[in-house]
Amino acid sequence: MPANSIAQTRSALANAFSSLAANIYPSVPESPIPPAIVVVPDSPYGEVVLIGKSEVKVKLNFAISAIVASNSNAGSLDNLEKLIIGILAAMPSGYVVGTIEKPTVLEVGQSPMLVADINVSTYYTQTI
Repeated sequence: MPANSIAQTRSALANAFSSLAANIYPSVPESPIPPAIVVVPDSPYGEVVLIGKSEVKVKLNFAISAIVASNSNAGSLDNLEKLIIGILAAMPSGYVVGTIEKPTVLEVGQSPMLVADINVSTYYTQTI
């Protein structure tokens, strides 16, 4: 079933990962609990493909942030790589996977986390 809004498109993508052992967020959480998968707009967020009298078609770009606890370098990297492979395996049809960004350390409060973004895109059509 096609999504009725861009927010529903983002939520549907996030829901595709529900079988993975991670907390899933369809938008930026205040404080993610690792392991986590966060689906957020990427840049550019949208690329207009068609503006017509009856519909608008946009290519939407998302970043899927894979997040794990950063307790030890080797173990955290291994956990992040396993999470990334799980995300790629669960990717729904209709999405194009782009690059996987290098891992970086993110500090949320006192909790260091290892994060890597997976860039994906899909097409969204809004009937006018």
